[in-house]
Amino acid sequence: MLNFNPTKAQIELQKKARSFAIDHVLPEAWHYDIKDETPVHILKGAFTQGLSHSDIPVAYGGKGFGIIEGCVISEEISAACPGIATSIFDNSLGMKPLILSSNEALKKEYLPRFAKEFKLISFATSEPTLGSDVSAIRCMAKPDGNDYILNGTKYWVTNGGIADYYSIFATINPDTKHEGICAFFIDRKWPGVEVGQPIPKMGQRCSNTVGVHFNNVRVPKKYVLAPPGEGFLLAMNTFNSTRPVIGAFAIGAARSAFEYAMDYAKKRQAFGQKIGNNQAIQFKLADMYQKIETSRLLVLKAAWESDKGMDPTLNASISKFYATEACIEVVDEALQILGGYGYTKMFPLEKLYRDVRLLRIYEGTSEIQRMVVAGYIMGGYKPVMPSLEDIPVYHEENLCEGPSAGGEKGKIWRCRICGHTHYENDPPEVCPYCFFPGKAFKKIGESA
Repeated sequence: MLNFNPTKAQIELQKKARSFAIDHVLPEAWHYDIKDETPVHILKGAFTQGLSHSDIPVAYGGKGFGIIEGCVISEEISAACPGIATSIFDNSLGMKPLILSSNEALKKEYLPRFAKEFKLISFATSEPTLGSDVSAIRCMAKPDGNDYILNGTKYWVTNGGIADYYSIFATINPDTKHEGICAFFIDRKWPGVEVGQPIPKMGQRCSNTVGVHFNNVRVPKKYVLAPPGEGFLLAMNTFNSTRPVIGAFAIGAARSAFEYAMDYAKKRQAFGQKIGNNQAIQFKLADMYQKIETSRLLVLKAAWESDKGMDPTLNASISKFYATEACIEVVDEALQILGGYGYTKMFPLEKLYRDVRLLRIYEGTSEIQRMVVAGYIMGGYKPVMPSLEDIPVYHEENLCEGPSAGGEKGKIWRCRICGHTHYENDPPEVCPYCFFPGKAFKKIGESA
């Protein structure tokens, strides 16, 4: 039986995350958006409250939260500020390659520490000249004995300017594409690690984003997360686990936009009545709510699959691109309901509008998600219905040529071009509809 009820622990977690978002995130979000700065004290507060670093497995001293819990937390934080939600969640993204790696010694050394100490860990695959095409990585990792020498630049690194550690993906040979990609766990304090200036962005300004350059950085063997040939799969497995949470960001932001619009519609007077009395506004709100509820179901399904150890690739992509695109539509309609006020910085819609536009881009663009889904449709999907040429569309008689001869048992033929059904022992010489020759007909059964 299906069960859509959250557990008691998940309900309590939601309450804690919601209180933290309203009491600590919401009051400071606009201030730090204007400053274009990440409020590190809020990130630390989330850690203290058990709202970040919480997916560290119990075996390493963590809470062992799953992706569902990550979605619950992220929806509530994003409802107050998608940018701060991004910076809080990025620790899970940064740690995920370490958690998923087979480097047990490194996990035992660092994961218990991260469960107890507030440390920020960033994730980096993108580079200045590439984003979605992870196989085209050019950051070089040159083998040197048992170590590697790292040279190159990673870009769009969330929390990169305030992080303590980085999960870095590089290659031993760009020409070998997937086969050359490897991954490393890097300490920011190592010689040769250079952090760039914060990248000025349209939105998500409460989330630090920088480039990180590696100049002859020596990476000892013990810090290898994935050897050459295994790094690409590690990156993809990381994304499959974290993409549903991006959908949760979208749900939280959309939910807030919807609530702001609903509040405004119930109070704003126009033409002698509240605008919420107008069916046009009610229909907008209904569509917005439908998109939020649909998004949440898709996101939680993908999260559930991941937590159950199933392959979440397909549904992670579906939930990510549906929820993020629905979110932009919801925020846009909410701003429309508020009219001119929605366009000002005195109301929260313009910030949400700027913040959520990024959701269709990071952790795999909507176009990449569509490629994943299309690849499954064209190559992996198993249809339930027969193919078009095998559909048994029978009639009691051949409407073009009359009943089958004497009503005797005969063969049933179907034109594979136009679908015409012919009842005779042999196919016609020419189809009377599309004029293709008899060889275009396929036997699909016997008539009584």
